[in-house]
Amino acid sequence: MNKYVVTEQAVINAPVGHVWDVISRTDRYAEWVAGAIEVTDHHGIATVGKTYAERNRTLGPFKTDSVWTVRESEPYERRVDTGTGFAPLQDVTNVFAFRPIRSGDGREMTEMTYQVEYAIGLGPLGDLLNRVQEPGMRSAMRTSMTNLDRLLRSENSTTAR
Repeated sequence: MNKYVVTEQAVINAPVGHVWDVISRTDRYAEWVAGAIEVTDHHGIATVGKTYAERNRTLGPFKTDSVWTVRESEPYERRVDTGTGFAPLQDVTNVFAFRPIRSGDGREMTEMTYQVEYAIGLGPLGDLLNRVQEPGMRSAMRTSMTNLDRLLRSENSTTAR
């Protein structure tokens, strides 16, 4: 079984508290997670031991149903969820980590790290499959963080009026 780790980072133009408020809401994932078509079952606020389900786009036109379990939740710092339903990827783990930073003009912002850990069986074919799917995964992770940033800026502009 070959194991892989894919990590992307982005700066989100919002304080950690605002970022956490959105990412901890499992019912809002389809609003910002690239590939999440809809959240089909959720428990609202991410709670350790609870599950939520999504309908997802995978490679090309393919879709899948996934179930995620919240494994760790350290408010404003880190969330870890494990997921099923992404064959041939196995042992899928999403890690969201956050670090407060300040912009040059003193605004509160968030450095977000999005990491996906997974395994692929299939021996050498697993490595080939990973070389094909990893660029799309990286792109989706970056898109997700861009979507999150856009969503937070949009919500901030509507509440600031």
